[in-house]
Amino acid sequence: MILTNTYRLQSWLRSSGACLALAGAAALSPADAHAAPAAPAGTSMSPAGHRFDAVASGPIVFEAGPITVTCTASESRAQTGAGAYNTIPPGPGNANPQGPVAVRIKAPVFKDCSTDAPGLRVAIETNENNGPWQISLQYGKPSTARLSIPAGGFVLKTSGLLSCTVTAAPDASTTAQGHWEAGSGSALTMEHAQIPVKIEGSFFCPTSLTTATISARYAVHNTTDPDHGITVDPA
Repeated sequence: MILTNTYRLQSWLRSSGACLALAGAAALSPADAHAAPAAPAGTSMSPAGHRFDAVASGPIVFEAGPITVTCTASESRAQTGAGAYNTIPPGPGNANPQGPVAVRIKAPVFKDCSTDAPGLRVAIETNENNGPWQISLQYGKPSTARLSIPAGGFVLKTSGLLSCTVTAAPDASTTAQGHWEAGSGSALTMEHAQIPVKIEGSFFCPTSLTTATISARYAVHNTTDPDHGITVDPA
């Protein structure tokens, strides 16, 4: 049975890797390469000084070639005390007339993670050893939200028939692109946001891959005053 599963896994790795390469090639075009970015608008994040939680509302999906990992829960909770995480800067630091507002957040935790590959188990660890996790919110239509991951701040490990280690932002901090949902249900959403990775491990690990994706929706709740939402407005 182990030999049969290993054969199926090898075939799956080859076919999935080819599909990923084709998808990556199709995502780029000359028009993308020459498009000039618009100047950023000013941004204001409110209420100033309030704390917030970011809690996943739905599955979090990581894809690195043939490895697809789904976590049923993830969260970054507000912290108190000096240098508190998940706190909107007090005024006037909650506004930037020339671009985004950045907020340091507690490194998110990921729970109940599994993979659809046969015979694989998965574990995820996050850390702040090389710098902070942050979100940067930029007002627009729609407003954008970027999740900054410090170098080596996210490590995914598989075990079982295939032992691989996937390290996000292996050489320097990186940013996953997303957007901000306004209104009573404020949220940060990422849909196949790309992040650089380094993959190491046994022979059949897809070590040639240098990019993975994350898809998630994090609902953002005001913990200082739950009756008021977190808003992103023009500065």
